[in-house]
Amino acid sequence: MDESIKENTEETELVSRIRSNFKIKKKDPKQYSPLTLAYIGDGIYDLVIRTIIVEQGNARVNQLHKSVSNMVKAATQAEAIRKMEPYLTEEELGVYRRGRNAKSYTMAKNASMVDYRCATGLEALMGYLYLNEQMDRIIELIELGLEEKLELSPK
Repeated sequence: MDESIKENTEETELVSRIRSNFKIKKKDPKQYSPLTLAYIGDGIYDLVIRTIIVEQGNARVNQLHKSVSNMVKAATQAEAIRKMEPYLTEEELGVYRRGRNAKSYTMAKNASMVDYRCATGLEALMGYLYLNEQMDRIIELIELGLEEKLELSPK
């Protein structure tokens, strides 16, 4: 099997492998609340960003944490989703809007309400795509949303 195809298959199979190993029945991600999608989407988004930062090279953990924190904060996520929005399908846009409009009882410390809600919408979208085994789409959207930020990251 071609190495790039093998890697792609392995990436998109993560949630399937988790379901299989732990004997979890697949559910339609549309059945989950937007805040549940945002909960898992937060972890997936964070994992992708951490991977990008770590793969840029060894660094002190404190520096890695600062770089990642800057890229996953609500204001940066809000900026990213605004760049992604023109490229979203109608279905993706609907998931994003449901997440953005969800009534959350918490808020990030250093974020405006608008940025926090946009970030929640982005995380809901990431969770939805992840549960639908669309890792390639997640990577594509994150790349669109963080294009300039990634160029500024330390090498």
